[in-house]
Amino acid sequence: MYSPAESRTSRYLSCNHELCSLGSTCGSAKQPCPYRINYYSENTSSSGLLVEDILHLATSEDHASVQASVIIGCGRKQSGDYLDGIAPDGLLGLGFGDISVPSSLARTGLIRNSFSLCFRDDDSGRILFGDRGLPTQQSTPFVPLDGKYDTYIIAVESFCMGSSCPGKTSFHALIDSGSSFTFLPNDIYKRVTLEFDRQVNGSKRATNNESPWEYCYEASPLGMPGLPKVKLIFGGNKSFMVINPIFPFYNTEGELAVFCLALQSSQESLGTIGQNFMTGYHLVFDRENLKLRWSRSDCHHDLDNNRRMPLGSPPRNRPENPLPTNEQHSFPNNARAVSPAVAGRALPANSSSVSQGANAWYCLSLLLTQLAVFAIG
Repeated sequence: MYSPAESRTSRYLSCNHELCSLGSTCGSAKQPCPYRINYYSENTSSSGLLVEDILHLATSEDHASVQASVIIGCGRKQSGDYLDGIAPDGLLGLGFGDISVPSSLARTGLIRNSFSLCFRDDDSGRILFGDRGLPTQQSTPFVPLDGKYDTYIIAVESFCMGSSCPGKTSFHALIDSGSSFTFLPNDIYKRVTLEFDRQVNGSKRATNNESPWEYCYEASPLGMPGLPKVKLIFGGNKSFMVINPIFPFYNTEGELAVFCLALQSSQESLGTIGQNFMTGYHLVFDRENLKLRWSRSDCHHDLDNNRRMPLGSPPRNRPENPLPTNEQHSFPNNARAVSPAVAGRALPANSSSVSQGANAWYCLSLLLTQLAVFAIG
């Protein structure tokens, strides 16, 4: 737990601070700045006060200590899914909003306005603040939502299974590291999953399936059958091959029992590309050029090369970016799942804070010191 009162470097943002979006609701300019976030999940919200404190990072080359000022939302009151244990370690804001961590670092000139994520299949990963990627990476532009770049949305021109790319599978998708799994608009989902099911002909569909996924199959004694490759065609006709779209379940003897296509349907017109589709890629969120860049990566050795980044200038003012909220998933009682670290889905909200802790002036630590690597020249 993080307590501002016990931190020698913390201070509450005042209501007259330029980053206090609710300052007009304050009775006095000297009062602490409040925040409130309403999420798409029913009756889920968080409210409290904004606090400025020091985030301790390390440079990527010599691991020298860097102290960066960031803004933390300390929750006084949570509702809905928060009370069910969602996001127990808090949320790390990585969006376009002025109080997100990348925005704070770039505004003070510590980094260029870019960062990267890389997830491994063993649930470990890396965050590189200031990483602008490599010239050899593929890229696709972010697309605005209602004329604004509020969050990381890209155009998907086609969703392919094997050599087949069913028609009418174009949509816009949120690239969301806060979602463990991937969601498609309902009509796209039906076309894609039916094609997948057709190509895994011969595999027996699992019955009494308690997973959140519809297309699950019993594993044979010979193990995993041959499955169609899953490929997305992004805007600009750029191919993105999903390394492992399958979620396995194992029996008590450690043998593969059931495997599922880890895709879910959504009633929203906006899809969500989650962590399971990002795994195995070095994904660069180039906020200066408004592009997503990617290349295959082991998220370790190949990221240690060419990581020296020049200092950047403060970014232009951006609208505040929403933070994610998650939905917990259930799994079979007699199976052991191998999954991304957090099961959930993220959808846009209307603010940018990090919070946790019901009815108390505490918030869980968001300082991911074992994951955050600071790329700075």
